[in-house]
Amino acid sequence: MRTADWIPIFQQSISDYHQTDQVDTPVQNPFTKGSLEFLMYEKNWIDTVQWHLEDIIRDPQIDPVQALAIKRRIDSSNQHRTDMVEYIDSWFLQQFSSVPVTDDASFNTESPAWAIDRLSILELKIYHMQQEATRPDASEVHRAACSAKLDILLTQRNDLSAAIDQLLSDIVAGKKYMKVYKQMKMYNDESLNPVLYQQKK
Repeated sequence: MRTADWIPIFQQSISDYHQTDQVDTPVQNPFTKGSLEFLMYEKNWIDTVQWHLEDIIRDPQIDPVQALAIKRRIDSSNQHRTDMVEYIDSWFLQQFSSVPVTDDASFNTESPAWAIDRLSILELKIYHMQQEATRPDASEVHRAACSAKLDILLTQRNDLSAAIDQLLSDIVAGKKYMKVYKQMKMYNDESLNPVLYQQKK
């Protein structure tokens, strides 16, 4: 369980998506359902589709009706993304459930899956910055600026990967422990969002 195993899965998901580059392309996860590899592919596919939905909605010429539909789709995707992160954290929690915790073990502010969420999105940034750094119709200034940004993103990948690997090693060694806190998003809940529940009165 190391980031070196997951980054290629993220890259495969991104590459598979760009075979069509269409947000409605059905996911065809090549990994065994229920495996950690399956979850990592699924997670990145959600991020990849949402990345492109965010591009679409920023079109200044977009039809307002379409923009609203895309915005609601992004909201739904965000909820799906959150649910997937929490599911992956639950997977880790189950894996580590029998690990004895040391007396001085500490709690990490960020869970493994939320850190992996950042790594998945970072891989998308790297992919698209690489595209911009080599775009034939862009200016040399643009390509040079994007190449400089790409170098920073690659350094960030190394740093974040090392931090995630260290966190998981510490959990396995009992030096850190984890919990799964549900995000409890309120705006999608008809009983918690006042705009929604006041309409029922």
